[in-house]
Amino acid sequence: MDKVLIADHHPITRKGITSILNTEGNYEVISSISDGNDLLKVLTKTEVDILILEIDIPNLNSITAIKAIKREFPHVKILVLSCHPEEMYALSAIKYGAAGYVSKTASIQRVLDAVNQIQRGGIYLNEALSKRLISDGNTTQGLAYKYMKLSSREIEVLNLLSNGKRNKEIAANLNINEKTVSTYKMRLLKKLEAQNVAELIKHARLLQNTTSI
Repeated sequence: MDKVLIADHHPITRKGITSILNTEGNYEVISSISDGNDLLKVLTKTEVDILILEIDIPNLNSITAIKAIKREFPHVKILVLSCHPEEMYALSAIKYGAAGYVSKTASIQRVLDAVNQIQRGGIYLNEALSKRLISDGNTTQGLAYKYMKLSSREIEVLNLLSNGKRNKEIAANLNINEKTVSTYKMRLLKKLEAQNVAELIKHARLLQNTTSI
């Protein structure tokens, strides 16, 4: 059962999300807070799998706080549930390290879909923003275009990476040696213009959610 922390300054939102997740049976809301000063304390002292975050809570450095949280707690999956329109902040939130962004005007089902998707390791955005992030406004430079240029073996390695497989497991699965796996990872980093393996995996999961990878 995944442990969830809710950070929002509206009591009704904290209670509502807690109630929704409790009915699912797959999640345990271990704490809900209203102030950014409490966020680090809870994350440091308590095991948290998913953070549902309103970026406007007091004593939180807005959307840039996501980057700092991910740096200190890389295993925590962050879903931004915000009063701000998705069109304004969602893409920035994903680039800073969030796994999803949902407006508070969204339906209960959509919030649940978002939580379930990031729990599975995916990235959640509305369809229009997903396509925009994939294309990056330029067909010749977008992520989907770069993906189309990968070899079949590179795609196999990318899929296994996105499923959490380590070099040794990938090597065994594809019947190649670990050095060759490392070579493929370097190629993927270059071709998809990722800064590190974590970003590479994020690209892979985003593609899984929006294309037929």
